Amino acid sequence: MSEPKITLDQWRALIAVVDEGGYAAAAEALDKSQSAISYAIQKLEATLELRAFTLQGRKAVLTPAGELLYRRARALVSEAQALEEAASHLSQRHEAEIRIAVEAIFPTWLMLACLAEFSEQFPDTRVELYETVLTGTDEAMLEKRVDLAIAGRLPPGFLGHHLMRARFVPVAHPDHPLHQLGRTLDFRDLRRHRQLVIRDSGNRRSDEGWLGSEQRWTLSHFATSIHAACQGQGFSWYPEEKIRSELRDGRLKVLPVEGGERFADLYLVFTDQDYAGPAVRHLGEILRREVTALCREESHLAEAGEAPR
Repeated sequence: MSEPKITLDQWRALIAVVDEGGYAAAAEALDKSQSAISYAIQKLEATLELRAFTLQGRKAVLTPAGELLYRRARALVSEAQALEEAASHLSQRHEAEIRIAVEAIFPTWLMLACLAEFSEQFPDTRVELYETVLTGTDEAMLEKRVDLAIAGRLPPGFLGHHLMRARFVPVAHPDHPLHQLGRTLDFRDLRRHRQLVIRDSGNRRSDEGWLGSEQRWTLSHFATSIHAACQGQGFSWYPEEKIRSELRDGRLKVLPVEGGERFADLYLVFTDQDYAGPAVRHLGEILRREVTALCREESHLAEAGEAPR
């Protein structure tokens, strides 16, 4: 096998020039001199016998060949960084920190219980937990900002283990005008009233779940939205698991909407299965086991005609 002709530092220089918008900014980002960046690009182009950049005015712009090099270089450098991180994990007993993105519809109490069990075996591992919504979870995985995710969908290039199916129910305060109609509701009824919507935490936000109501409050957290619903400020669909106490004590009541139930699947995803360390893998095992136990318990209660706790 022949030795690579281009070094990782040269590829990093090319990526930085593109990402930072020029040679000077790239030099600052990489903490190098501008002449060192220019030399790295010139040597890369001479070795490969092609032009990666062309000048348009005073700005360096990628050529078609440069576009290809840039895309492949990003993948190469990303893989090299992941390999170094994996080697670091292997040299230690466990990871110093793990990062997790969790769709906000996942039961909070269950996530905390799993983290408590995890910490018994890995007490020194710091945990960064990001509660995300819709495309926010996608972005966390695609940008490799997390090691593990509980996601509502699988972005291209990812595989996941199906964890559970969350059931959403439409609810409002018992005194809400929708409950006073005394009949089965349709979407035309709902559109006349304020809908409470959870904000997509990603940059490419979607309006998934919005009915086009004339009035809408968009809130960032389920806790705030549920509190607003309990005050009679609007109606919404919530994961049944998150509002059990509110339904039980009568602060919220299920709306009789025709075809009102909604479901969302949740998946356990390792952002890089090959390089997942022992702590990340152990947390994944706990989550799979505990969610399986929860689903089995709820299935038995449903068969017995009892309400889940």
